[in-house]
Amino acid sequence: MKLTGTTVTKIASYVLIAAGLTVLAFPFVREYVQDREQQRILQELEQSLSSGDLVRSYNIQAEYSRLSNVLDEGLEQAAMKAEASESPEDSQESMDDKTIAIIQIDKIDLKLPILEGATAKNMKVGAGHMTETAPLGEIGNSAVAAHRARTKGRMFNRLDEMEVGDRIDIRMRNSSVAYQVTDIKVVLPTDLSVLKSDGDKAVLTLITCDPLVNPTHRLIVHAEKIEDQG
Repeated sequence: MKLTGTTVTKIASYVLIAAGLTVLAFPFVREYVQDREQQRILQELEQSLSSGDLVRSYNIQAEYSRLSNVLDEGLEQAAMKAEASESPEDSQESMDDKTIAIIQIDKIDLKLPILEGATAKNMKVGAGHMTETAPLGEIGNSAVAAHRARTKGRMFNRLDEMEVGDRIDIRMRNSSVAYQVTDIKVVLPTDLSVLKSDGDKAVLTLITCDPLVNPTHRLIVHAEKIEDQG
């Protein structure tokens, strides 16, 4: 097939038009591709964050469930169980290695060591910080649990005497923080809402059993960090 000059000119015109349209469309195509890639990355990130939240939620729930069992056993039974399961290596471990702070509440004449981990072993000698919750003094909800010993003044025995506005002092190795009680309530042992964070606030949650004998619920004391302590 022999191409005439007119045909060649038309083809050349079409090629030039197509090339021009391609040049004009390129920025839009590039933006479209970039937007698609951005959306893909955002979606993957959101899924990752959501997965992380689910994992953290599951870990908190599992730890709270273990804590509930320890509290239900009571101080004496939990202490005997902890001692029975203690290995020689555990008995040689320095308690100072796990002690992270001291909690002091003048209102109820309380001073207790806080150990990392709300376990039966730790809670036979003091209060336990739930590892899956926020570090003490930092933004988030820091949960600390202790038994309510039957001897008056021991452990969290007098925690039910706390009132809104009372002060709680936490002294760590290199710093200290003060909290003010904002809320006190009694909840079911399965109520995980007590461990929720409240925006950018640093919250302390104290947990113990209620009532003192044959407990069926949990006594919860919420307190917020007092700023500008100097």
